[in-house]
Amino acid sequence: MKIGETICKSIINSSSIEGIDYAVNPYLGCSHGCVYCYARFMTRWYHKGEEWGTFVDVKTNAVECMKKEAYRKKNGVILFSSVTDAYQPIERKTQLTRNLLEVLQEYDPPIQILTKSSLIQRDVDVLEKFSQLEVGLTIISLDENVRKNFEPGASPVSERIETLKKFSELGISTYAFIGPLLPFVSEKDLEGLLNNLVDKVNRVIVDRLNIKAGNWVSIEKTVVENYPEIYDVFKEASETNSKYYGYLRNKIKLMLNDRSIPYDIVY
Repeated sequence: MKIGETICKSIINSSSIEGIDYAVNPYLGCSHGCVYCYARFMTRWYHKGEEWGTFVDVKTNAVECMKKEAYRKKNGVILFSSVTDAYQPIERKTQLTRNLLEVLQEYDPPIQILTKSSLIQRDVDVLEKFSQLEVGLTIISLDENVRKNFEPGASPVSERIETLKKFSELGISTYAFIGPLLPFVSEKDLEGLLNNLVDKVNRVIVDRLNIKAGNWVSIEKTVVENYPEIYDVFKEASETNSKYYGYLRNKIKLMLNDRSIPYDIVY
């Protein structure tokens, strides 16, 4: 993993994500190395020619920027993060995300965090001081082999579920982001996953796999190497006009309704 430093012009940036006003990305790049990650489009401008998941740059002036910007943007929902993971392994050393949150405490804006890391538990003492907070963990499958194949640098699935449990028990609003749904992979243990989540989350967000920003090359390689028997149907289901995700949407709705779990299906 190549660790570097960079300077940012601003740290609280406008977001086009529905329900989110601003995004904070403390790092450029992400060592979780998720095979399906759409954020690899960043390599058009930064680290050209380098493989996504092999570099992380720390935004060394991020706290300084936060001190200047926080007051002006205190009324909007702020997401950590949109094109990186604020709690990826380097955060254990730098504590940059923690420092940014400590600056925001003074203004108490609505905060939403989406991560694949149990490291977020470290910052419970900071996070519980926000009056409007929602903590989300991405989980695409209960199968730890799926995690190893598609999300090699992220926390084990069991740790993510335990993290949701901890925040929920503290009375903090939680959600699971089940996305991207990997065709015929995520589907295998959906019922088991939802059974694990039912008493730990306030809602579930579901999204499909989107083939964009050059991520198909790494996805295809992973499927061929680890799931060759489903390669043909996986590829067909991933196409834009495939009927697979319509079928899966209906299946998931029934499962979620049966368990009385509030949900948003965003595809």
